[in-house]
Amino acid sequence: VQLQASGGGLVQPGGSLRLSCALSGFPLDPYAIGWVRQAPGKEREGVSCISSSDSSTYYADSVKGRFTISRDNAKNMVYLQMNSLKPEDTAVYYCAAGDRFTISRYPTEYDYWGQGTELTVSS
Repeated sequence: VQLQASGGGLVQPGGSLRLSCALSGFPLDPYAIGWVRQAPGKEREGVSCISSSDSSTYYADSVKGRFTISRDNAKNMVYLQMNSLKPEDTAVYYCAAGDRFTISRYPTEYDYWGQGTELTVSS
């Protein structure tokens, strides 16, 4: 069971970026997938989550209306489209998987984690 996040980088405020999460070693279907971020000196924060059935999504208030999570089970991929980026979005972003819940905002509930990808929003 492996997850690999990619797509981070340096973006100016107001810009957009799409993060990708590739899963290998297991089929994506049974798992809810979340994006969790950790800014320097702060605790991990659940940013977004999508249920295994793709019927439910969660967004933290801080990203609602700006971020969109999606999944492609056929490709074993999950994406996080991030628009109108702000400096406070700067963090390392991790994708994580879990099958003990439908949807979650809590990083502690995920069982599998990938290495993070770093996003810096700065002019």
